[in-house]
Amino acid sequence: MEPSFIARYREQFEDTWADDTPVDQIRFVVLDSETTGLDPRHDRLITIGTIAVCAGEIRLDDTFDALLRVDENTSAVTVHGVTRDESLSGIEEPEALERFLDYVRDGIIVGHHIGHDIATFDAAYERHWGMRLLNRSIDTMDLTLHLEQDGAFSGRPPIRHFTLDALCEMFDVIPHDRHTASGDAFITAQVLLRLLKLASRCGRTTLGRIGEEFPVHK
Repeated sequence: MEPSFIARYREQFEDTWADDTPVDQIRFVVLDSETTGLDPRHDRLITIGTIAVCAGEIRLDDTFDALLRVDENTSAVTVHGVTRDESLSGIEEPEALERFLDYVRDGIIVGHHIGHDIATFDAAYERHWGMRLLNRSIDTMDLTLHLEQDGAFSGRPPIRHFTLDALCEMFDVIPHDRHTASGDAFITAQVLLRLLKLASRCGRTTLGRIGEEFPVHK
């Protein structure tokens, strides 16, 4: 029998966002996660950080943060600023994943190069319950490249660097608390607001129009 929290999660998608949903009606969940490595199938989540963006505003009252238990303090854990004692005192992965589903509901997940985060979450959900996330997702880099193609950055040099730091520099976002999940989520949320304003000027005012994948860098 399916756990009740998964059933609650699935119910959220019975009447959810469509391609023609206006951007200003959508609950975006800006997500960043830190992991023990770059292989979603074998590496594990260390920290999860999110913040919601709704109607053109960052919602400081709509966030989710979790520190997960990591039995071995790998170099990746150290890089992300989590000490051995902190990593050992984190919550177990199944509990973090359950809480995350109750938080995210049917929100549109947004992140910079979000594919790695989604793949890591999917691998974790498959390990425990044989399921994957149902949420649609938007990559801020995809949206940036579409807007460049639309002419939104006329007068600027072509985009050559595809890092979050590069977008912070482009949009004058101060990268405070960089390389932590909650810090990077908040930084990405600020970038998203600037992208959505430009998208509106370019006629990209619906979910379908801002959620298109950009094929060049795939």
